[in-house]
Amino acid sequence: MDYKKVGLGVLQLVGGASNVSKLTHCATRLRFELKDMSNVQVNKIEKLAGVISVVNKGGQFQVVIGNEVQTAYRAILNKLGNKPSSNKDSNKKKEKQGLVSEFISVISTTFTPMIPAITGAGMIKALLAILTLTGVLTSDSNTYVLLDTISDAAFYFMPILLAYGAAIKFECNPILAITIAGVLLHPNLGSLLASGESINFIGVPVRLTDYAGSVLPIIITVWAMSYIERFAEKVSPSIIKFFTKPLLILLLTAPLALIVIGPFGTYLNDLVAAGAEFINGKASWLIPFLMGALQPFLVVTGTAWAMTPIATMQLSNLGSESVNGPGMLASNIAQGGATLAVAMKTKNKSLKQLAASSGFTAVLGITEPSLYGVTLKLKKPLIAAMIGGGIAGIYAGAVGLVRYAFVSPGLAALPAFIGENPMNIVHAIVTCLIAFGVTFVLTWIIGFDDPVEEEEEVSEEETVASVKEEVAVDNFSELVIKSPLKGKVIPLSEVNDDVFSAEILGKGVAIIPEEGVVVSPVEGTVEVVLESKHAVALKSKEGVDILIHVGIDTVNLAGKHYNSFVNAGQQVKVGDKLLEFEKDEIIKAGYEVVTPVLICNSNEFKDVEKLKTNKSTKFSEDILRVIK
Repeated sequence: MDYKKVGLGVLQLVGGASNVSKLTHCATRLRFELKDMSNVQVNKIEKLAGVISVVNKGGQFQVVIGNEVQTAYRAILNKLGNKPSSNKDSNKKKEKQGLVSEFISVISTTFTPMIPAITGAGMIKALLAILTLTGVLTSDSNTYVLLDTISDAAFYFMPILLAYGAAIKFECNPILAITIAGVLLHPNLGSLLASGESINFIGVPVRLTDYAGSVLPIIITVWAMSYIERFAEKVSPSIIKFFTKPLLILLLTAPLALIVIGPFGTYLNDLVAAGAEFINGKASWLIPFLMGALQPFLVVTGTAWAMTPIATMQLSNLGSESVNGPGMLASNIAQGGATLAVAMKTKNKSLKQLAASSGFTAVLGITEPSLYGVTLKLKKPLIAAMIGGGIAGIYAGAVGLVRYAFVSPGLAALPAFIGENPMNIVHAIVTCLIAFGVTFVLTWIIGFDDPVEEEEEVSEEETVASVKEEVAVDNFSELVIKSPLKGKVIPLSEVNDDVFSAEILGKGVAIIPEEGVVVSPVEGTVEVVLESKHAVALKSKEGVDILIHVGIDTVNLAGKHYNSFVNAGQQVKVGDKLLEFEKDEIIKAGYEVVTPVLICNSNEFKDVEKLKTNKSTKFSEDILRVIK
């Protein structure tokens, strides 16, 4: 699978680069923030090869790709050109979100960029624990101190990391946001805090606190800064804006952060941490149980990010966390157990292959392919996974299991559970065994509705009726595709559209038309005539799928300047008129009339030969040869 093509296909179907306000990705998903959801072709994205599922939650349009998501992400990013969108554009046609959705959107967008840093730092902490327990290093050695410094840096400077993500979310200057975070962490403030003396700023008392590892203060500060930046933009004279604008932003935001937002955010930090500690003190099993049982629901609804700030705060302050990691470990392993049980029990070859690969991925810590591709569709295995994850979560909470590093919990991330308590890793392994064993057995006992192979679903009558067509398909060795237009034949690579030029929809050629007439290139059946009349799909009697697409983005014309002469299901012969279009009017409207002629099922054939390239053609002249 070419995931670059998958990425480009997704980009086209979400409305193109012009419709993308922001793009991030996690371990398995492309996360879009789009300007206009009405431009998104959800059904086509779901059917795109390489796409597992789509989710529209938390202010984001998420496309689940799987482990190759980075390849698709880079392909899209290259097309976007890393161009920042203006506030004006990004707010255009933006759907109004509820408070919960907006909160989740803020958390996910803010935390996503920093995950690689805290993941790497967390794993170094786990490595240090292993080296110390085995006696390879001692805590007073220089190597230990340096490695400890490396692992602590991401957590100590977390406000700086968060400032970048928050600036992306709130559409303000990320460098100035990082500068404000630097103010909160400046050594001078640490010295003033250590002195214990009362501090004031132009007569206003300042309550200093330690912002290292804090989460909420900087997020709230950057949100406030986004409004201050817009104010500075308006009041700054254009001739001196290059220095008055940053002057106003820093001069207003920094004191506001130190005097008001910082102390308030710290209070919220402490309140959240105290709430988590209170729950753990009264019922240590409760949070891991809920996370273990409900994690699939949280992932599907996009609310899984809600607990991230609490987990990161615990990691920064305590060196470990008990909110996310233990329950997620139980849930992820349970997903893997359910999916692998499906793989062993199903008779469906396609499902067996999908379940085997995604189940293995799930036990390693990445569950989206398993969740969206298998358990969510089959339902009963999902219920089994939630039960197994909940039971394992109870055990994890009862024994006080904690996670020492911010990684996606699974077998591959078990080192993240190695720390000061030597028994912690033992409890993590037992949690995995419970989650996998209980879920696997439950899935096997409860069962599921095993989907029938597609070829088995065909009735006897349908089989008999299609014998003639199948014989025709089997008997042909090659098929010559005639030209549906008069004009110049060019390669698809020259078409100004990524989906066509990258041959995502199939191999073929394009024609720059001289006349506004389209005729049938084969003998066969009209499969689809779009309502916009700019494209028609045919199936030849030999079984070759052909798409003729007149113009680029001409769907936006909504049928204007087009006229159709055929309907879906109609039989046609070579040369029969399919469409007419007003070429000059379409060009005047700002659209290209170049017409791709594609063999959409070209992967079913040995080769698709181009008989003409960069040459003129007349109606019904040979342009392609399909070789079986």
